[in-house]
Amino acid sequence: MNNDKKDGISEPLIPDCCNLGVFSRILISVNALGLLALWSRGDEWRLVLQNFLESAMVLETICLLSLMLLCSMRRLAMRFPMSAWFQRSLCCMLPTVIASLIMLYLRMQDWFQAGFPRLNPFFVVASAGILGLVCQQYFELRTRAFSPALGEARLQALQARIRPHFLFNSLNTALSLIRTEPRRAEMVLEDLADLFRVLMRDTRNVTSLQDEIRLCEQYLAIEKIRLGERLQVIWDKEKISARELAEIEIPSLLLQPLLENAVHYGVEPSVHAATITVELKRQLDKVEIRICNPYHVQANMASGNQMALENIRQRLSLLYDIEAYIQYGVVGTSFEVKLQFPAKR
Repeated sequence: MNNDKKDGISEPLIPDCCNLGVFSRILISVNALGLLALWSRGDEWRLVLQNFLESAMVLETICLLSLMLLCSMRRLAMRFPMSAWFQRSLCCMLPTVIASLIMLYLRMQDWFQAGFPRLNPFFVVASAGILGLVCQQYFELRTRAFSPALGEARLQALQARIRPHFLFNSLNTALSLIRTEPRRAEMVLEDLADLFRVLMRDTRNVTSLQDEIRLCEQYLAIEKIRLGERLQVIWDKEKISARELAEIEIPSLLLQPLLENAVHYGVEPSVHAATITVELKRQLDKVEIRICNPYHVQANMASGNQMALENIRQRLSLLYDIEAYIQYGVVGTSFEVKLQFPAKR
């Protein structure tokens, strides 16, 4: 994948037209502009609507073909090096070429000439190129605008996850085991090193769902030594296969902070055994994860839980737009977090 290192952009500059949110925004915006352009002529609204429906044939064809090609070009940009200016030029040139070919074909049709006698083909072609460039610039600026927020969210998430008491408790646990169970102490330190190595990664990286679960198990193994029988975890993977776990990509450190919240706010305040349930399932092209832990009113009044959940919401919005979501709340005596995202990005 080509990165614009100078500007700090790690994603291709071609908009992700495969994404439902991007696809919808562009389509709605172009149609709205077309409708406003017709309305500005001052015609009666019935005539405006009729003209819009008639012109939609040309408008939608240009839009859909352009979005499909740009979707393919973005995938190529993720595999092969493409300069930033070449990607920007593609967003302008592809709609221009498509509009030119369509208008060239339609101008040879008698029925089209009769239906659109005043249509200027050069205006259509120029508009397609300009709108393509405007949309590209909008999504590029949107990515730039979100980048500082993502960096800040990552810093806050790291501060929330790398809690001093967790580090000190883990080290004290390892020290207490060195003389009596040296092999177990070594395993604790190895798990701790692996966990912190992953915590320092860029949160925009992706990993397999299987690796993310393995990281969570390492984290829970450390907490299990500290909390003992109070910490009980149930993994429900019956509705997802081992192959799917290995193939599905998930944003790095998406699941681990949720489990850390469950331990911190659901298990630590409890004086009895507390069970955390993690359910994973695949539904068509979506992955759904549900995490359930005991609810304690005083513990959950803290702002840290909401901050971490809001950070994850921001990450999902930036990475998947409207194709992913996170929901959380109290269900009976438990606090439940449910998130859904595409199996393939």
